[in-house]
Amino acid sequence: MTSRERMLAAISGERPDRVPLSFMIFAALRGRTSSWRDFIETSLGLGLDATVDLIEIAPQSLADAEDARSVPVHFHPEVRVREWRDPAGDGPYALLHKEYVTAAGTLRVAVRQTEDWLCGDHVPFLDDYIEPRAVEFPVKTEQDLEALRFLLADPDDRTIERCRAAWAEPRRLAAQRGLLLVGGRGVAFDSAAWLVGLMNSVLATRERPEFLTAYLETIEAWNRRRMELVLDQGVDLFIRRGWYEGTSFWSPQLYRRYLLPGLKREAALAHQAGAKFGYIMTAGSLQFVEMLLEAGVDVVQGVEDVQDHGMDFAAIKAACRGRMGLWGGVNGFVTLERGTDEDVRRAVARAMKTLGPDGFILSPVDNVRDTSAETCRRTLVLMESYRELAGA
Repeated sequence: MTSRERMLAAISGERPDRVPLSFMIFAALRGRTSSWRDFIETSLGLGLDATVDLIEIAPQSLADAEDARSVPVHFHPEVRVREWRDPAGDGPYALLHKEYVTAAGTLRVAVRQTEDWLCGDHVPFLDDYIEPRAVEFPVKTEQDLEALRFLLADPDDRTIERCRAAWAEPRRLAAQRGLLLVGGRGVAFDSAAWLVGLMNSVLATRERPEFLTAYLETIEAWNRRRMELVLDQGVDLFIRRGWYEGTSFWSPQLYRRYLLPGLKREAALAHQAGAKFGYIMTAGSLQFVEMLLEAGVDVVQGVEDVQDHGMDFAAIKAACRGRMGLWGGVNGFVTLERGTDEDVRRAVARAMKTLGPDGFILSPVDNVRDTSAETCRRTLVLMESYRELAGA
């Protein structure tokens, strides 16, 4: 089997020639390589089932959108942006203010400039760092949604051509080397961390359900336009991020009402284009597994049971066998970055035995960030343990 065939078999719930080893995210390695091609070649040299991920290769026209990478995010040309710093601030911290002035109104955001703020005196547009530091989010009412649409402009002809040009060589490499071509990341409720506030959004399910529904419809329309451009590239797998769509924020009842309908539509769109549909969910996939199957999700990225305390590997495997692939198995932060060699070996063996050999892709969940010598060495322990068990 080629790596692409192996990955597609596992995503489809089938048994490939061996369990694939493919890291969901490998920031530590990416930071040490010089280009997207170098990252892929280095990954292959380590024995990984490397993917060609258009998310990491797309041109960026708005550096403010780090957490919504892929098709470049850009504003309507008439949008004006104003920023300033208030040293008096809020308690011990200065406040950073930003205004987006549109023809439909002005959106305002303010964040505390904490010691670990990474952006100087600047407030990005779509970034996870905003949520825990914000004292004001830009989208507060249903009336703000019309102004928000000016910040979520359709990809123009120039953006489309830039994407096609940037993705031409990666597509050729994937075809030549037999590698899985991946696109995404789609977004729905995760965007609330940047624009509405997670707590505000969850409270809205009780206090302002019409607002939350209208907000999610606005984001879905924007996501769909970007998704269509990615699917036009012939990707094998489209991935939607759902880090904030698990049981930390949603009950099954609320998930069915607010998130499941849009998830179904996006999975159907991917399938219509001939692509598989992947979903990042690092907490709660066992509780939501029947709805994910109902939606048509082909593979869940982020299955682990160290930080996801409600996870039961045997139970989720029994529910999905032959119907949906599982991607993960080993906790990246607690087990790989902070554990012992023996912790890593035990975790790999348990994941391979319980989640494999069919419908399973082994990966740390969800990232390996630490570049220390010890984490690098334990990453090699993971790979060695995998090879011993997979016969690779």
